[in-house]
Amino acid sequence: MTEVQKLAKFTSSRKFADLSEETIGQLKIRLLDSLGVAIGALEGEPIKMIKEQLDDFGGNPKASLIGGGRTSPDRAALFNSALVRYLDFNDSYLAKNETCHPSDNIGSLLAAGQYNDIDGEHFLTAMAIAYQVQSRLSDVAPVRDKGFDHTVQGSYGAAAGASYALGLDPVKTANAIAIAATAYNALRVTRTGNLSHWKGLAYPSTGWTATHATFLAMRGITGPEEVFEGNKGFKESIAGDFSIDWSKEDLNRVNQSIIKKFNAEIHSQSTLEGLQELQNQNPFDPANVDRIVLNTFDVAYNIIGGGEEGDKKNIRTKEEADHSLPYMMAAVLLDGNLMPEQYHPERIQRRDIQQLLKKIDVYEKSEYSDRFPLEMVVDLTVTLKDGRSLYISKTDYEGFHSRPASWEFIIEKFNLLSVPYTTEKLREDIISVVQNLENHSVNELMQLLEQVQVPAAVEA
Repeated sequence: MTEVQKLAKFTSSRKFADLSEETIGQLKIRLLDSLGVAIGALEGEPIKMIKEQLDDFGGNPKASLIGGGRTSPDRAALFNSALVRYLDFNDSYLAKNETCHPSDNIGSLLAAGQYNDIDGEHFLTAMAIAYQVQSRLSDVAPVRDKGFDHTVQGSYGAAAGASYALGLDPVKTANAIAIAATAYNALRVTRTGNLSHWKGLAYPSTGWTATHATFLAMRGITGPEEVFEGNKGFKESIAGDFSIDWSKEDLNRVNQSIIKKFNAEIHSQSTLEGLQELQNQNPFDPANVDRIVLNTFDVAYNIIGGGEEGDKKNIRTKEEADHSLPYMMAAVLLDGNLMPEQYHPERIQRRDIQQLLKKIDVYEKSEYSDRFPLEMVVDLTVTLKDGRSLYISKTDYEGFHSRPASWEFIIEKFNLLSVPYTTEKLREDIISVVQNLENHSVNELMQLLEQVQVPAAVEA
């Protein structure tokens, strides 16, 4: 039996009874979190462009779009995944040498699940599978340092979860995973240098194509059966040797994923909470700042601090701003929080934030790197022009697995992001369906999400 066949056997043999009560609860929390983030992204510039293309191309209306309308399932996977991803406010999973966002798979699972008219138990199991597969591959087969994007492992997770949602047998599941995993190996340049729209669309593209591959496998298209171990396969070409015994895997990896408190790249979260706490404890005028020094762990330094992936003080766009520690720190100090409005073009270009971010220096501290990903350790020193020096250190933040997000936390975040696009009743209905998803179908949930609307006055 090849490795992809073993993975397919694991995938197709799962059942809702395999999920613990804790896992079920955490899946629902992440689903509601992702839906709130998706609704909040409806007015994003690239979201409008994708919708324009969907409207132009059309598609058999078998799957719902969040915000209204229907199209083909693979195109719905693209659009709804783009909504979940665009704000960069969805959950994350931290491995030692890889970070991924397993909720990126939700758009694919909703599309496949609605097509197959599955119930909530079936959907939650598919979601747990996608989280497990992507996260475990991130653990043992990181690709970032090889120049590839974290969406690479995502193609396995999206295809596995979509296969389960469609009820495919082990043979077709193996083919779906093999096709997606062979075809969609993206480059890390997506997240280095001056960032483009593609930073937020790379995984939606993976979700779209992996869903499409799964439908092809459903109809009998076959894929390379030695995608993992074969000549020029994943191991030889990209990841190197690794092993996972899928017969011993559970479905609990979702419990180790983490949720964002701030609308910011995941590795910034403890830093931003620390700055907020420092300002609350010792109020100071940001105009009085002479210098800020942040010591952080290697991943944060390299991705968003100005290390391996380029300068983080030349900030012009939303995509650059939400991957720049100096910008995000300056925004929290000036505005008190970091939400979607801090990424509006007029906010990014304003003089106060552009001047303050230049005073922020980020360094890697090796002992902090050694404690990642079990902790997210940072320390901050703010030196003021009046001579004062303020200091704080952090090991985690609210939403990290050591301080997990509660239902109250997620409902507050969901409401904050969705209020402009929903009535109070619609929000209550969506929350209720997610909290009791075992008693509802994916189609019921999608019918509610179709009712979400961009206000006409704003849209015009």
